[in-house]
Amino acid sequence: MNRATRATATALALLGALSLTACTGGALPDKGAAKAPATADPASRSDLRPFYGQRLAWTDCATDGYECARLTVPLDYARPGNGRTFVLPVARAAATGPGKRIGSLVFNPGGPGAAGAGSLEEGMDEAFGAAARARFDIVGFDPRGVGGSVPALTCEPAEEETEEEPAAEEAAAAEDETPDGVAPLYPRTEADRSAAAAGARTAAEDCEKHSGPILRHVGTDDAARDLDILRAALGERKLTYLGWSYGTSLGTSYAEQFPRRVRAMVLDGAIDPSLDWRQRVLSQSAGFRRSVDDYAERCAEIAGDRCPGRTPGEIRALIERLYQRAEREPLPVAEDSSYAEYGGMDATAVLDAVSMAMYTPEDQWEPLSEALREADRGDATKLGALGDEEETGSEDTDTTEGEEQEDASPGASEPPAVPDDNGDAALTAVNCLDVPHPRSVRPYWDALAPADKAAGVYGTAGVTAELTCRDWPSGERRPHKVAAEGVPPVLVVGTTGDPSTPYAEAVSLAEQFPAGMLLTYEGLGHTAYGRGDACVTAKVDAYLVELERVAPGATC
Repeated sequence: MNRATRATATALALLGALSLTACTGGALPDKGAAKAPATADPASRSDLRPFYGQRLAWTDCATDGYECARLTVPLDYARPGNGRTFVLPVARAAATGPGKRIGSLVFNPGGPGAAGAGSLEEGMDEAFGAAARARFDIVGFDPRGVGGSVPALTCEPAEEETEEEPAAEEAAAAEDETPDGVAPLYPRTEADRSAAAAGARTAAEDCEKHSGPILRHVGTDDAARDLDILRAALGERKLTYLGWSYGTSLGTSYAEQFPRRVRAMVLDGAIDPSLDWRQRVLSQSAGFRRSVDDYAERCAEIAGDRCPGRTPGEIRALIERLYQRAEREPLPVAEDSSYAEYGGMDATAVLDAVSMAMYTPEDQWEPLSEALREADRGDATKLGALGDEEETGSEDTDTTEGEEQEDASPGASEPPAVPDDNGDAALTAVNCLDVPHPRSVRPYWDALAPADKAAGVYGTAGVTAELTCRDWPSGERRPHKVAAEGVPPVLVVGTTGDPSTPYAEAVSLAEQFPAGMLLTYEGLGHTAYGRGDACVTAKVDAYLVELERVAPGATC
């Protein structure tokens, strides 16, 4: 991956919850026009009955204390009987109070690109309150194309392709890895804009080449259809669901398609489906900018003496100084850093690290502060390590595909090799399939100045990141107000200082749902439930367990 391509991927990772995007040309439709909810029961379709009729065969997971299974869903819901399928890992943690068990509580941890089954095995059930864990089996699944899904998305060549690459191509690739300059956070010149567009095009072409025909079938609406098949396979008449961040988009889509199959639904860290791609950039990038300002203002409350400046002004100046340095030349890192092969951290990587540290201030502000100090002194190794996450393997179960597809549809092919971590590929694929993007580069350049005014480099980097979707396969979703007639009251949770899914979007989403409820968490960081606030836990658990409504204006 050359530096331009890598910069695009990094920026998309930073703005993951943002752009839920598809790539079609022409004028955007009226955002006020909501799509009509589905009226036909998919389970009654003869070509879907084999999928709805399957039962999960649970076996012990590789991780003690969890059970695993696999769910088969059609690759293409327009042609579900053609034999082409996704096989999705599913995991569950049994209710801790089995005598009081209500049923299954399905969750999505976010992304797009986060693997629910793997997250559960890593202890995600501990994010739920004791009352919810006692009454529900906590169930996670890897969405189509994600994690251990078969097939799975990838934007990188298989190892054998890399090994067979001719020496001449290797030399050319190596030359591309070391360009004369670095990508700016605000591409102002024609040369910088051409390079950004070319890098985005290359990223899209790589995904098309290596993921091919499944790219058009990993959108959120199809994932929501899978969620309904999972509901049926779990033996649940109605779905109890909790989605964080991107999981709110998945839940919203489910509520629109299957409103009368919802028992209870919590959407925490909400994404407003009525925003177009440009509005999303401005919304989220402004959220990150506010959060970095919060860090400068409130660093001493959490990080104490470790703060990289004595005043908010000193902290802001240090961060700005690092961005400027990294635009001139990558910041130095140690040889064992993941950024060493790129010659250090460029400005996009620095912005990525700073922004990602805004997600959980209680955990990340202290290490961020130390990393910023060291980066300012000439060593960005710790700053680069902030974003490093332990890779979760795709081997979530020890059971075989055949054992786990009781009553499943025929036609599942021999599974191809699954990448160890395809989160970035899945993030890009879903983001570029869910909301229209213009094909011409001009709208992106036109958006730069407003984005700069609204959010500085966080806005301009966000606009540039959207360029990948310009060359992506088209999806059918459009920005729209929620249409979910018949859905019971849905609980939306919004954090006032959320960097990634700004509070205003939670307010808007709650208003769009019939009888929608809003729970406000006055705090910093991304999402609220599962981060230790007793008030939030109590109200969400009371809703999930007892269907207790949250009063208007409820605040924690």
